[in-house]
Amino acid sequence: MLNGIGGNTIEEAQQRLSLVEVQRWAAYRRKRGSLHWGMRIERSIALLAKIYVDAHRRKGAPPVSLYEFTPHDDEPELTFEQAAKLFG
Repeated sequence: MLNGIGGNTIEEAQQRLSLVEVQRWAAYRRKRGSLHWGMRIERSIALLAKIYVDAHRRKGAPPVSLYEFTPHDDEPELTFEQAAKLFG
């Protein structure tokens, strides 16, 4: 299951987790991202790389995206509100 949350199989998780617990874990994952330790390390290193590159970029150059340094993480799609703000 999700890194052992609730058990090692879907059946075990269904028996052990209540709907409220599943909803809390889903909210945690939406806010904090993957529970996979490799992905969390990749994201942490990507953040350090982004900070370094942004600190050493040329004047007037746009900041780089965190997702340029995370090959296993897809950049989220723009919401309607973000697109409206971006395009005017």
